[in-house]
Amino acid sequence: MEPIRRPLDLQPMLAGLVTALVGFTSSYAVVLAGLRGVGASTEQAASGLLAVCLTQALGMLWLTHRYRIPLTLAWSTPGAAVLAGSGVPDGGWPAAVGAFGATGALILATALWPRLGALIALIPASLAQAMLAGVLLSLCIAPVTGVVDHPWLVGPPVLVWLVLVRLAPRWAVPAAFAVALATIGLDLATDGGWQGPVLPHLELTTPRLSWGALVGIAIPLYVVTMASQNVPGVAVMSGYGYAVPWRSTMAVTGTGTMIGSVAGGHAINLAAITAALAASPDAHPDPARRWIAARTAAWAYLVLALLSTALTSLVSAAPTGVVQAVAGLGLFATLGSALAGALGAATGRESAVVTFLVAASGVTLAGVGAAFWALLAGLVVLVALGGARPGLSRSSDPRHGTSEPTASRDPDPLR
Repeated sequence: MEPIRRPLDLQPMLAGLVTALVGFTSSYAVVLAGLRGVGASTEQAASGLLAVCLTQALGMLWLTHRYRIPLTLAWSTPGAAVLAGSGVPDGGWPAAVGAFGATGALILATALWPRLGALIALIPASLAQAMLAGVLLSLCIAPVTGVVDHPWLVGPPVLVWLVLVRLAPRWAVPAAFAVALATIGLDLATDGGWQGPVLPHLELTTPRLSWGALVGIAIPLYVVTMASQNVPGVAVMSGYGYAVPWRSTMAVTGTGTMIGSVAGGHAINLAAITAALAASPDAHPDPARRWIAARTAAWAYLVLALLSTALTSLVSAAPTGVVQAVAGLGLFATLGSALAGALGAATGRESAVVTFLVAASGVTLAGVGAAFWALLAGLVVLVALGGARPGLSRSSDPRHGTSEPTASRDPDPLR
């Protein structure tokens, strides 16, 4: 008797392909801008983009195999924006790589030591969002200055983005990136052509521990990754009826970040916005079949990883400011959300404004970047003005509710 063969389920596979394409094309330029901002060369930035593609893909393959739910991972786009505004740390690129590894260690420690999650929960969500908004500001201004400085290169992507925001919002940023690549390619063709590496290659860097990088890069990168990616990612999954195995996911992303850091990868985490593409009914009417979408997205990221070096070489050959301008288009929605989260609370607005201004200033003090000083300044103002006790709301803390189930129904063996 022949075994019964299940017909090929194309719907979740197509949803997974869309998830990967949207996630990659909408923010890879932000990752490159962030890595270059902390001292990476073109080859090192290409290696970092390749590393985060590989580590998040392998993490998704393991998590979907283990739990059979549509768990999607992503690189930390807000974290890359923090890097773009941090500046080159003392110790250069090796010190930044050391900070990436420290960020991974902190994420892993969150899985192994719940107290660390409790400490992060003491930072008011409004201050974390204000810090993110401050570091995003310079990148989001870049499209404005880019249109003035390079109208023929930046103008077409901006126009395409504007049209598609109205007609097909999901594809607005990817289409703008595609048009930007075309305009850059045409510009290079008239200037003698594009020369640069094409084949993917991991360039390993020996990490260097630097106090300034650990405080100015690792801590803000960890905080913004937790507050702007992991916590919203849990909420998105919960909204579609899935309980995220919190500790396993943190263990996988923390370990993946540590391994990828030596090749220049800054951080991987739970997907937030793109998580809905794989977990919603659009991926499949049957919730038990949607994990196929996340599995397909993982395989698609492995394919996209092959393009990472060529894309990096192409965008790095563009005139200064063009890539930052197009990256800024992909961060408009994130900036709007961060500003709303920072200023939406009834109390503590003064501390949020101070946090935003210090982060936007880009100052460096004692070798430590503005993101850390922004959080510190905001906390000082909050305490000085007698604000509410710092802390995320219970509903936004992944250690509560459906995001980390009680022992009687916890699917996570690491609990």
